[in-house]
Amino acid sequence: MEDVSDPPFRYVCKQYGADLMYTEFISSEGLIRDAIKSRKKLDIFDYERPVGIQIFGGDEEAMALSAKIVEATNPDILDINFGCPVKKVVCKGAGAGVLKDINLMVRLTTAVVKSTRLPVTVKTRLGWDDKSINIMEVAERLQDVGIKALAIHGRTRAQMYKGSANWSHIAAVKNNPRIKIPIFGNGDIDSPEKVLEYKNKYGVDGIMIGRAAIGYPWIFNEIKHFLKTGEHLPKPTISNRVEVCKAHLQKSVEWKGEKLGVIEMRSHYGNYFRGIPNFKETRTKLVSLTTYDEMNEVLDRIPEVFESELVK
Repeated sequence: MEDVSDPPFRYVCKQYGADLMYTEFISSEGLIRDAIKSRKKLDIFDYERPVGIQIFGGDEEAMALSAKIVEATNPDILDINFGCPVKKVVCKGAGAGVLKDINLMVRLTTAVVKSTRLPVTVKTRLGWDDKSINIMEVAERLQDVGIKALAIHGRTRAQMYKGSANWSHIAAVKNNPRIKIPIFGNGDIDSPEKVLEYKNKYGVDGIMIGRAAIGYPWIFNEIKHFLKTGEHLPKPTISNRVEVCKAHLQKSVEWKGEKLGVIEMRSHYGNYFRGIPNFKETRTKLVSLTTYDEMNEVLDRIPEVFESELVK
């Protein structure tokens, strides 16, 4: 998730049960040009393992060279993003844009597989639009050139993030006797109940969680506990939310420096404190302050002010 799944975010997700995590996707062209932002995204830490670095691009040579650069940073997995639907990526013939040309997708994947000793995985979508759902062909051909697992988002590129994810196509890939690699499902997973339902109904090897973890890393342990016991863990209190938010902020400042670390945390506060009545004024403070100490002062006051409020 661009501008979300950086090391500070991954830290809190790992603390609360995430099994496998991926970096933000990284431009292969940016890596080759030695772009500072792209190189910074290669930062991974031992406490995150297993962790995968995700790349995207539309040029075979650039993808092959970036795979070698990634390998030097020693991740556990190299992942290729053929699923990002945003216009600025698609217009470059990358991300979900490659879904319009499966032969190119196969060539790009082959170039990466041949350029690294790392296990290569792919994340993609069902197809470009409802008239060109080609995920079965994609799965078979990418398996044939050596990928070790495939994550499928149950929407087309045309859907973006609208409508409902269609997991029946994911199940069809999983149940294809030709497919031997693990198949992971993605899309609309936001509760332990839904994980159990989808796991039983669609038979996937694993489930990938994205947006539901933003501001709510507890979801990973909640799912694991529910699958094991059939019971729900207690929901995080406001004090719990503050504690994790402060840990996220601290890691953000450590990794990015105080100024940028504070600014880039602003997009997370609404999610950490979602559902707390009368929180608007406090949220306004959180997104306007500029120093780490000021942020912590406001965060420290939240439990005593709002702990008695019911979290919806």
